[in-house]
Amino acid sequence: MALSTADLYDQHEGKVSVGLPGLRDFGGRSNFYGEVFTLKVFEDNSLVRRALEQPGRGRVLVVDGGGSLNCALVGDMLAELAVTSGWAGLIVHGCVRDSRALGSIVLGIKALATNPRKSVKKGQGEEGVEVTFGGLTYRPGLWVYGDEDGILLSESPLH
Repeated sequence: MALSTADLYDQHEGKVSVGLPGLRDFGGRSNFYGEVFTLKVFEDNSLVRRALEQPGRGRVLVVDGGGSLNCALVGDMLAELAVTSGWAGLIVHGCVRDSRALGSIVLGIKALATNPRKSVKKGQGEEGVEVTFGGLTYRPGLWVYGDEDGILLSESPLH
């Protein structure tokens, strides 16, 4: 179902939060939505892989990578894993890599930029915690909607 963030904003003004511009679209699906699940990591994507190995059930994985541009937290293999596991999308406050391949994977992916360098794998970070970036505070159980116009965050489903 293609939902427009502009239309949703107009219908639910005052009940949704709007993210600031800054994240770019990288996935093969620009329009996505789902219940939020969060991770807080820094230059280590071990928890990203572990989360994406779990059933996504149409959720959106929100990864606060501290805004680091030093390495990528998601690449084509993790994006394929996300699709296989049933995730609707990824929002990454950090970098991705394999951007050409990501564009052919039917998954919503928003991130700051690209970097070919892979992350370390030390298993460090937190999951299921409140994270704030891009003018929004994400926590598990909220609903996020993304498209070419931006990101909306809601306490409950809007569809």
